[in-house]
This record gives sequence, C-alpha cells and structure tokens, in this order.
Amino acid sequence: MFVDHVKVFVKGGDGGDGMVAFRREKYIAYGGPAGGDGGKGADVIFIVDEGLRTLMDFRYQRHFKAPRGEHGGSKNMHGRGGTNMVVKVPPGTVVKNAEDGTIIADLVEDGQQAVIARGGRGGRGNSRFATPQNTAPELSEKGEPGVSLDIVLELKVLADVGLVGFPSVGKSTLLSVVSAAKPKIADYHFTTLVPNLGMVETDDHRTFVMADLPGLIEGAHEGVGLGHQFLRHIERTRVIVHVIDMSGLEGREPFDDYQTINAELEQYNMRLTERPQIIVANKMDMPDAEENLAAFKEALGDEEIQVFPISALTRTGLDPLLYAILDLLETTPEFPMLEEVEEEANSVLYKHESTGPDFVISRDDDGAYVLSGYTLERLFKMTDFNFDQSVRKFARQMRGMGVDDALRERGAEDGDIVRILDYEFEFLE
Repeated sequence: MFVDHVKVFVKGGDGGDGMVAFRREKYIAYGGPAGGDGGKGADVIFIVDEGLRTLMDFRYQRHFKAPRGEHGGSKNMHGRGGTNMVVKVPPGTVVKNAEDGTIIADLVEDGQQAVIARGGRGGRGNSRFATPQNTAPELSEKGEPGVSLDIVLELKVLADVGLVGFPSVGKSTLLSVVSAAKPKIADYHFTTLVPNLGMVETDDHRTFVMADLPGLIEGAHEGVGLGHQFLRHIERTRVIVHVIDMSGLEGREPFDDYQTINAELEQYNMRLTERPQIIVANKMDMPDAEENLAAFKEALGDEEIQVFPISALTRTGLDPLLYAILDLLETTPEFPMLEEVEEEANSVLYKHESTGPDFVISRDDDGAYVLSGYTLERLFKMTDFNFDQSVRKFARQMRGMGVDDALRERGAEDGDIVRILDYEFEFLE
C-alpha cells in the first residue's frame, strides 16, 4: 500500500532528576553536598533511508517517545544521557507541525537527518546550589521535560518530471514504454491509484526520473476525485509534462482539458505555474486526432509552449519528446520546499523558538485561578516539592516573573485557590 500522509506524535526524552546527597567519609569533616546532575533526555531524530518508498511503517506505529536521561547519583555522579531515538523515513519526506502547519524539516537526501523533538536537559544536583551562605543545600532540580508535539509527515516523490492530465489520457502507457516501470494499465478511469516512478534513459545515455501521477479532474484542489491526494507530489518536479488525449473519444475538447488541469495546478499552489511545461498530444493514431491537434494549436495561439504529437501505444514520436525534456531539465533549477537563507561561511545561525508568554491566567468554573504557559509549567515540572528549599525557590521564581502581581490585578485574595496543571495552592498575601 502506498501511504504518503500520516500524523504521528513525537516526544523527546525527559532529563534525569538531579540528586540531593551529602558526603559521608571518614576523616573528612563537613563533607558538603555531593548530589550529581541528571542526564540529558534523548532526541527524536528522523533520518532518510533511500530504501524506503512509502510512509507505511507509520500506519502501525504513531507514537515515538525517546528514553529519558538517568537520574543523578551520590558522590557527584552524573546520570547518563538517553540514547537518541532514530526514525527512518523515505527520501522526499516533509515534516510539519500539525498545529500551525509550519515546516520543521524537508528530508530529501540519503542519510540526511533532523532533530524533530529535543530531549530535556538534566536537572542539577544539590552540589550545584552550594554557596558561602548555604553550604549544605537541600535543593535540586527535576529533569526538564522533553519537547512533545504532533507532526504531519507528507511524502512528495522525488521525480524530475511529472506526468499530469485527465484520467485515461495515456500517462501510464507513456511511462511504461519509455522506462522499465510497469504501472497498471486499463481502459477505465482512475486505474492509477498511486504515483508510479520510472527511470528514463535516452540513446545518448542521459537519464531522468519520471512520475506518473493519478489523474486529475476539475475540482481536484478542493478534494474532488483522486488527484487531490497526489497534487503534493508535483511540487518536487522540475518539469511538468501535460498529457492530452487528442482523439476526443471521451467527449471532451482537448483545449478545455488543458485549461482545466492548469487551473487546478494554479489553485493548488501558485508556485506550480513557475514550472516549465511540455504538452504531449497523445493518441495521434486515432481518427480525428490530426484535426483536433490543429484546432488545439490554433486555440493555444502565441503561447510559447512546446507541443509533441505522439502515440504511446504505437511508440511513435517519443524520441523528440524525451530529448526536449532532457534539454529543459538541464536549464531548469531545483524548486526548494524551504526558502533557503544564504549565510556566510563558518557562521553560526542561532534561532529563537517562540514559546508564547511566560504565563497566562484564566478562571475555572469553580472560581479557581488557573496558571498556564510554557515557561511557568517548565519551572513547575522541574521543581522537587519534597524539599522546602525547592518550594521557596519556585515561589521566588514566580514572584520574579510577576505572577503574584498579576494575580492581584485579576482580583485574587488571601485564601483563593490557584491551580497549576493538576496541583492546587492557596494564594497568600
């Protein structure tokens, strides 16, 4: 089964917890704190494997959770970091954030990899908090939670040339006669249910990859027919070969077909109109094909686009078409999925990833004040409430963020309930 669109959940490993421990060694007075740091949580890394062709494996495993780091130990022993989780994907996979649709990674080359969900850092042990004023702190951190998010994986086949056109115009037949591909061919609409790829080699030993994409019909960009499922695959191609049935046996006008398909490509993605296009007038062995071709060229007018009359069934007119495609490929650049930013050599680009406001205050139905927000929840999860010093540290951090003042402005009074995640506190003046 060809699978090219899946939604999965990924989570980086949580960091290991820091430890509260003290040295207890003979002849060493006032040994002091000796709690080690927790290890870093593992990352979820996607890597391209050219042996894969579909996203089928993700049909059966939709949750990827990396292992957490080990907890810190006594005698200042740090926990071991988690082993990264490596997930293999086929070339041409685009990883998007399911929430806002932003592209996280575009994976096209064999061995290319990207960190999709980072693991959390390990919590600090109590030896990290020792100061001249507090030489024996009972204070440590829990591990930072790993990044978790829902992502969408889209597979866009890696082909130089994409065959587009209405159903039953001869796209599969054309691919089968110019390459070693063996797509299913039959005389009914939507015979092709999945994209088929074939390697084409000409007599002068030049090669390119051609993709036969399932037939489009009017309204495909809105989800009509089968073509809308595979329009994304055209985004990778550098040249579009538009196959048109010149016999008119389906009862449609060839020029109407040409305009309809181009309108679908334009409405799906405006950038598809930047691709150079070649028109293939197929089924020229049929009656009325010559008259229809003459009318088509007349309707085309002065539009500068190459038209190649062929018959895929009788294998006539193929060589000029293939050489024209190769010549066009040599002058057509790649169309990257991501806008690339030129950087100076040896420079490092630091990106700030926005996580929203530090905290947000809302009210529950029972009147409790609810605190949320990435920064506040992160601090809360990294606080070990088993130790008074940790609790006081968290209270100072909230006060420094302005949480107390913001609650007062919202009308919080002494004794009101304040809720963070599943925990409740009393607001005290």
